[in-house]
Amino acid sequence: MSKETFELLYDDELDMLVTHPRPINLSRYYESENYISHTDQAKSFTDRLYQKVKGINLKSKFHLVKKYTNGEKTLLDIGAGTGDFLLYVKRRGWKVQGVEPNPAANRLASEKGLQLKKDLKEIEARKFDVITLWHVLEHLPELEESLSALCDKLKEGGTLVIAVPNFKSFDANYYKTFWAAYDVPRHLWHFSKTAIEKLFSKQQMQVVKTKPMWFDAFYVSLLSEKYKTGHKNWFKALAIGLWSNTKGMFSKEHSSHIYILKKAK
Repeated sequence: MSKETFELLYDDELDMLVTHPRPINLSRYYESENYISHTDQAKSFTDRLYQKVKGINLKSKFHLVKKYTNGEKTLLDIGAGTGDFLLYVKRRGWKVQGVEPNPAANRLASEKGLQLKKDLKEIEARKFDVITLWHVLEHLPELEESLSALCDKLKEGGTLVIAVPNFKSFDANYYKTFWAAYDVPRHLWHFSKTAIEKLFSKQQMQVVKTKPMWFDAFYVSLLSEKYKTGHKNWFKALAIGLWSNTKGMFSKEHSSHIYILKKAK
């Protein structure tokens, strides 16, 4: 979008990559109608595919959250986008709140009857049974400060669910600088399993389960093909996505991972 060049610096201690330089005005990099997670648009076939998969994922996300929750069914979603996940959970009897700083996405959520906060600091002084971040952690500017604030909002024994891209996946290694899930500079951090475990252990949080996001390999490969060749190359993207998922079954390194973490009681 901006044609700027960024570097990914390797953090040896945490086994993760860090985007450099850190953009001063990060919000301007989200000011694009092509940033689909902030819209409900379905103009192109790719858009419609994204929205279709998003609808399928709502059900699987909810069942995952429910499986690891025994509390009062209160949920906070950070980076709620246009609010579809929160609305899905709310309709099933949960008490929900959400945070979404982007004005356009926040406005679309309000049209669906959801009043999202613009910042975590605006959330009332209460603790939640579940906090979710679906492809959001990589966007948060002050990482360790954000982790501390998130864990402070979670009840003892509560569940934190985080989905992030995995730079150690086959599709990341195949596409290299063209890998769409690097998405610099909007993605400031690029995590490995080791990084997630080390970062959250400092907050007395333990990873209890790691799950793959199967659809991500295909969608990310489709975008990566376009970045690399200028064309969508559906067949090639499908093949790379399938091979990445297959390799991931053995290496346990998928295109994206969902981490389920528990806070100590």
